[in-house]
Amino acid sequence: MLDHTDSTNADARRRAEAGETGPLWIVARRQTAGRGRRGRAWESDTGNLFATLLTNTPKPPAEAAQVTFIAALAVADLLDTYAPSSLVTIKWPNDVMLAGDKAAGVLVESGARAEGGLWLAVGIGVNLVHAPDGTERPATALVHHLRGDVTAAPTVESAAARLAEAFDVWLTRWETLGFEPILDAWRARTPGLDRPAVARLGRETVAGVAEGVAPDGALKLRLADGSLRLISAGDVFFGEAA
Repeated sequence: MLDHTDSTNADARRRAEAGETGPLWIVARRQTAGRGRRGRAWESDTGNLFATLLTNTPKPPAEAAQVTFIAALAVADLLDTYAPSSLVTIKWPNDVMLAGDKAAGVLVESGARAEGGLWLAVGIGVNLVHAPDGTERPATALVHHLRGDVTAAPTVESAAARLAEAFDVWLTRWETLGFEPILDAWRARTPGLDRPAVARLGRETVAGVAEGVAPDGALKLRLADGSLRLISAGDVFFGEAA
């Protein structure tokens, strides 16, 4: 457990480039330069969970990217431990929600190893006791959604241990059974895959109706002209938000 770091993902990258292979969980009480997707800042209030798993894989990059679904499922399992499971959902591809508001995010980065294969930095941020203000979409924290039999949000240490435990379960399933059972479990947690959706893809915005996900987890978006667009990454808004 680090008292502080610039970013747990940046720390993992430095270790990977220095030859460390993991698996190693890097957890910090505070980040001074936390990052989300597309270079966005990630608010890093003390008391929230900032963790990155550094590991390596022989899988090719496209297949290794499936680890983002594993991370989302592990975070959902963490939140299930303290909040009513009916409130815990996933928004494609890896934002984990509580009562419809964002409670956690995932950022996976990777690079080639000199010995072959890839190193992976699976960054996970979970709002345990604080939620940022002024975000594009409403955010919330676990402390506001505790079950009646839970008296307080978990400590960073407890949350990190539960996250690592859940992640290991899903990672083992992926490595032994492949992606299909991971995707099935992820689908069960992910509403909105049959609704109108808008995808912001860098300089392009496309709108249509979601038609579920492809076998690799890409979002299938049916456009107004009838064509089918596969969305592998981007910001997607479903339902009324679209």
